[in-house]
Amino acid sequence: MLKYIDVLKFVNHGNPVARQRVVKTPEEWRAVLSPEVYEVTRLKGTERAYSAAMCSSFEPGLYACACCGTLLFDGREKFDSGTGWPSFTQPIEPGAIAYENDRSYGMRRIEALCSTCDAHLGHVFPDGPPPSGLRYCMNALSLNKIETPFEKAVLGGGCFWCTEAIFKELKGVETVESGFSGGAIANPTYREVCSGRTGHAEVVQVTFNPAEITYEDLLRIHLSTHNPTTPNQQGADVGTQYRSIILVSNNDQRRSAEKVLAEMQAIFDRPIVTEIKQLEAFYLAESEHQDFYLKHPEEGYCQAVIDPKLAKFRMLFATSRK
Repeated sequence: MLKYIDVLKFVNHGNPVARQRVVKTPEEWRAVLSPEVYEVTRLKGTERAYSAAMCSSFEPGLYACACCGTLLFDGREKFDSGTGWPSFTQPIEPGAIAYENDRSYGMRRIEALCSTCDAHLGHVFPDGPPPSGLRYCMNALSLNKIETPFEKAVLGGGCFWCTEAIFKELKGVETVESGFSGGAIANPTYREVCSGRTGHAEVVQVTFNPAEITYEDLLRIHLSTHNPTTPNQQGADVGTQYRSIILVSNNDQRRSAEKVLAEMQAIFDRPIVTEIKQLEAFYLAESEHQDFYLKHPEEGYCQAVIDPKLAKFRMLFATSRK
């Protein structure tokens, strides 16, 4: 979870790296944007307070940059700030937003921009609700709402190369991303997490369609394809970064996790030690860790560790595979 100190660090020491960049000339932007959207996003304008219905809309969905389509916010982080502009407590991921000092109009503020295309979105303030204390005050014209059937699950069960390979084969799973969560520092590197001093676990973020596979079934498969009874260890991988963990984003997910853990305990002779923790932030791992098994099936670790896990998974959950 980002807090204001993290935003200040980005401003003073450099923004998180964007997944991609979109660069166009002013003329190219004018050709694809309405005059109102161009004024706000490319010329740093501000819409009138309470001028958009988006301010009072709190239905589930995702919010994307009106210029380039990059996903920026999850509707679950939206709240009524009473300011007249759509407000969020967190971006959808730390690298989605870039930050710059803004001293216009005799004020000192921190500007929020789309990290992909540098579109002006609004400003971020340290007066939001807990636990982050952040208020991303956005122009509605800078955002497009996207209705989506997908939900996300963040799970850890040892080396994320193994976990990613398993979940990629499941029906109803749209994407699987390897990363880090559950620790104390923002934007950790793989090397830092491997030191065991960040508190982060190696995890995967699974985007899935609950109409095709339920969250509880994802958890059952997760607990069946690693050993949830060994504290801070999976086979030869030892350390807190390899702990069994379920990061929940809301109370419904927490209740489901508690239910499934109690249900699955009957299968194991030893107590399940899987941690259930509130998701504060998911940090994407470096590109070389994404799709690792698909890229390197001949690697020794893949053949010795991942291949046997996949064979067990394919036998137990044959009907759940794509």
